[in-house]
Amino acid sequence: MYGYGYNPYYFGFDWTYLLIIAAFVLSMLVQVFMKSTFAKYSRIRSASGLTGADVARRILESEGIYDVQIRPVAGSLTDHYDPRSKTVNLSESVYRSNSLAALGVAAHECGHAIQHAKNYAPLSVRSTLVPLANFGSGFSWPLFVAGLIFSSGILCKVGILLFCFALLFQVVTLPVEFNASHRALRKLSACGLMDSREVGGARKVLTAAAMTYVAAVCSSLLYLLRMVILAGGRDRD
Repeated sequence: MYGYGYNPYYFGFDWTYLLIIAAFVLSMLVQVFMKSTFAKYSRIRSASGLTGADVARRILESEGIYDVQIRPVAGSLTDHYDPRSKTVNLSESVYRSNSLAALGVAAHECGHAIQHAKNYAPLSVRSTLVPLANFGSGFSWPLFVAGLIFSSGILCKVGILLFCFALLFQVVTLPVEFNASHRALRKLSACGLMDSREVGGARKVLTAAAMTYVAAVCSSLLYLLRMVILAGGRDRD
């Protein structure tokens, strides 16, 4: 029998599924909030008339960064900075748009380029963790489930450990993303690319985007809690 207080099953129902539902609902709510915020400020044009690509170029030049390319990529909200190729990749809705949302996102990705140029420590740590995070996210659950099926505490513990690598990557990502947004908003104002009202709109867009990373960490913590509870119950079987 499972030890008192550790049994995840009541009346034949695994109550730890509630943790999965909570994680799913949290992620969905944050995604809806982020997309609605982006859509709202995508309809508001910047007084400067500059596009996302223009803003990105001016921000990089203001930092003396001339070896980073700015290029359009397919998809929606697919914007990212690639440190390997040193490219600021902007989705079409950002690259050619002059909306407050587009300018905020473009500036944010330049924030990552500035981090890279200045050897921002958390960014370096995150890059180092990528292989471990990919391995952990790919093999943690298969090993953990195998541990439950075959009543192997070792496999369960290894699965939990690998999942922690993926979670650590997400945690390290938080300061990287918040710092990039801070740099972006500061450059938008300092370079005269937006007035204070427009910067406020860009801040709301970047804050909503940052919340998706916070939600990802919270969701992973709920998954980790479920793994620990199930492993604890298995150990007491």
